[in-house]
Formats: sequence, C-alpha cells, structure tokens
Amino acid sequence: DYELCEEWGHLYPVPREDLINLHREHLLHLLEMGDMEKALQLLQRIDDPGICLAISEQSLDQHPNLAASHFLADYLTAHFYSSLTTARQNEIQALYIGSKVLLTLPELSRVNYFHLSSRPLLMLEQLLMNMKVDWVAVAVQTLHQLLTGQEIVFTVEDIDNLLSRYAEKALKFPFALKEKKS
Repeated sequence: DYELCEEWGHLYPVPREDLINLHREHLLHLLEMGDMEKALQLLQRIDDPGICLAISEQSLDQHPNLAASHFLADYLTAHFYSSLTTARQNEIQALYIGSKVLLTLPELSRVNYFHLSSRPLLMLEQLLMNMKVDWVAVAVQTLHQLLTGQEIVFTVEDIDNLLSRYAEKALKFPFALKEKKS
C-alpha cells in the first residue's frame, strides 16, 4: 500500500505534509519490520533533501525501537549533520552513542535501559548502581571507541570521573571503627 501511495504521489500533486506523513509511516513500518536496507532505499529515493530531513527527524522523534533509533541517528548524522542546530546535533549524537552502548548489553536487559538511550552517561551510572560491572566494562570500551576524535557533550574524562567517583564510593564504609576503652 505504501508503494502504491508513493507511485500515486509521482503521478499527481500531493501536499508536502501528506507526502512527509506517507514516507514517515512507510519508513517506520520498514524499520519496525527490521528491513534496514529497504528503509535506506526509501530515503535515497526521495529527491528533496528538506523532505528527507523532515521524515528522518519526525521518525526519530516517534521513539521507534532500538535498532530503528540507531539507524535514524546514524543516517541523520551522516547526511544532515550540518543542517541541524547544535542542540539537535548533540541530541542525535547522544542517542547514537547511547543506542550503540545499549546494543552491547544482553538482549533481554536492553528494555530496562532503553529509556536512557539518549543519555549515555546516565545509563553508565545506572549500570554501575546496579552492580553490572561486566556490562560497564564493555560499555566503557564502546564509549572510548566512539568518543575518539568526536566532539560531543561529554568526554572520555567525564567517563573516567564517573568511574572514579563510584570506585571511591565502593571503598567507603558506612560505619566508623571505635576504640575499646579499658
């Protein structure tokens, strides 16, 4: 049905907003089905870069599943980075990095941290608080690889400071030793 509507749009004038809505719904459908190749082909068929940008951004704002969010953040960064505001660039980069970190976690646990996908440092802190040390190790390694040479809201030093703060807390004892008086 989407393809038929797309063909109809080539034959008859369709209002811009309706065209954006059609392509957005088609894109979200393809991403939900896990067909990233057809989703990419759909985006490449759209001649107007403004429409393509609007479709991609609106789709991302719909908060699709993890793989779809990662795909859209990557696509927007690769094709429209300079067209975005600085705040939106930072938001999309954080979502890309957060979704990449989420993909390193065991599949059944991802749902517990999905709400933090746009806040990678907070996700890392949550993993630390939940004592998921093995997961933190993989997440930190992924973050270090992603942040190399990147300009983003947080840095490798921020990650190291977070880890140091929790390591210090782990060494604190909640009671004081008392001396025995004779």
